[in-house]
Amino acid sequence: MPALFSKTVKRVKNLLQPNGQQQPDTHVEMRIVPRDQHGISRKQISHNALKVMSTLHKAGFEGYLVGGGVRDLLLGGNPKDFDVATDATPEQLRKLFRNARIIGRRFKIVHVRFGREVIEVTTFRGSHQSPEEAGQRGRRPKNQQSARSKEGMLLRDNVYGTLEEDAIRRDFTINALYYTNADFAVYDYTNGLTDIKDRVIRIIGDAETRYREDPVRMLRAIRFAAKLDFTIEAHTAAPIRKLADALGNIPAARLFDESVKLLLSGHSLKIFQLLQEYRLFAQLYPQQAEKLQLSDSAEQSDNSAARLLWHALKNTDQRIRQGKAVTPAFIYAALLWPALKQRQQELQAEGMPEMPALHNAAQDVISRQQQYTSIPKRFSMPMREIWSLQLSLPKRHGERAEKMLSGRRFRAAYDFLLLREEAGEITDNLGQWWTEYQQLSPDQRRAMVDALPKGKAGNRRRRRPPRKKPADPH
Repeated sequence: MPALFSKTVKRVKNLLQPNGQQQPDTHVEMRIVPRDQHGISRKQISHNALKVMSTLHKAGFEGYLVGGGVRDLLLGGNPKDFDVATDATPEQLRKLFRNARIIGRRFKIVHVRFGREVIEVTTFRGSHQSPEEAGQRGRRPKNQQSARSKEGMLLRDNVYGTLEEDAIRRDFTINALYYTNADFAVYDYTNGLTDIKDRVIRIIGDAETRYREDPVRMLRAIRFAAKLDFTIEAHTAAPIRKLADALGNIPAARLFDESVKLLLSGHSLKIFQLLQEYRLFAQLYPQQAEKLQLSDSAEQSDNSAARLLWHALKNTDQRIRQGKAVTPAFIYAALLWPALKQRQQELQAEGMPEMPALHNAAQDVISRQQQYTSIPKRFSMPMREIWSLQLSLPKRHGERAEKMLSGRRFRAAYDFLLLREEAGEITDNLGQWWTEYQQLSPDQRRAMVDALPKGKAGNRRRRRPPRKKPADPH
């Protein structure tokens, strides 16, 4: 543990009033931790991030690493992304960096691209003034505006301020730490260093107000708690269940992006348990909420939907730890499979054949999910193919098995079949058959196909008798 953690740190006063406004007369206590009292080394930091800060300093601007990068470096990790905060405006940044691009309307940020690496640069955020305050102090420039919905959610936040103001506008104390290569010190305005030491997730300001400003913060609290193995502080956790339905105010596209972060965090099993504990799961996946009750014993649960998802999340976490490729399409296929099967059975009961029933059920289930977390076609199309192949994999006679084996979605469909078997679905050991089939020579594969029993699922398609030619009337 770095020496800085052994020092006494004074508790910073609450810097936000319940209405989210900064207290005008509150003095913020800042702690500066010098280079020799923290464990951050420039060697651990992206060369391009250091270059961005140095360029800002040479141009007369401030520049700090901020957020998860600083947090993870202090925890001994190796961050993948580095974000920079500055007093330069987006327009000034675009002039300073030829490779810069301003993105976003709700929150303007700047992406500075270096090949494949993107350094995200944000201008210090300021406090939000009421219309009355703005009238007393003079109107803000047009490019510095904020707006809230009637529920208190921030619709636009392009109000710029100082480093101090930026710190108290951050979401959690552990994400409000700043590091700069100007003096190689760490700046702490919100007592985040103590919370890192105590392994606590603590929101800055009044929890209910901050969640109403941006309900996605509730998901972020859970993701950080699972990823870092931290505890959510009591006042930070208290309003989450009450405000869970506020996620309904977030655009489905943004919730999909957030759900991907949850799914691909490497800690998705723990995250989904916390989502259920805090009643957020149903806000993201209502079709599955009634069927699932994830817990540590979900693997042995009588609930097949819970077992299926438990294995899907566990396998995904293992693949991420092993550095293997993962895709949201696979987990979403597992998430929606129980609802898909139910809808398919309903359509078949109405007289629709099996495969058309599956395709129609897929359309219905995906369309409903799109209302909560939109699913881009690059993921929804593979999902449909994985599902369709579950009906095709038993049909192995003739050349079908070899054609399926060479298909681009075979591996994902095969893995999904194994997942269903792990969850207890009856598939007549189909997964074992396909496992052996892949390991054999072409001649041995043909022998396996020829040995398949006749008259059961997987038989050759019955040939229709040739049509009789009509009798010659002459």
